[in-house]
Amino acid sequence: MADESGTTPARQLFQRVIEQVARVYVGQDELVVGTLVALFSGGHVLIESVPGLGKTLFVRTLGRILGCRFGRIQFTADLMPSDVTGA
Repeated sequence: MADESGTTPARQLFQRVIEQVARVYVGQDELVVGTLVALFSGGHVLIESVPGLGKTLFVRTLGRILGCRFGRIQFTADLMPSDVTGA
């Protein structure tokens, strides 16, 4: 349900997360918004880019803001599904 300003709680949360990410991760606004849209809608995100653009910084920051645990997986030719799922 929208408040007096016409925004829903989900929209308010979306904006707060964007503001918190912007304190640490500057630029790449399209990546930030696209990632949040995917996560808010129950989707998955694969971030690919050249080295040095702050992908890990962004994901660590987003995880901290959302209260998630961060784990980085380096993909190799011999990577097994259990390496990703932990099972």
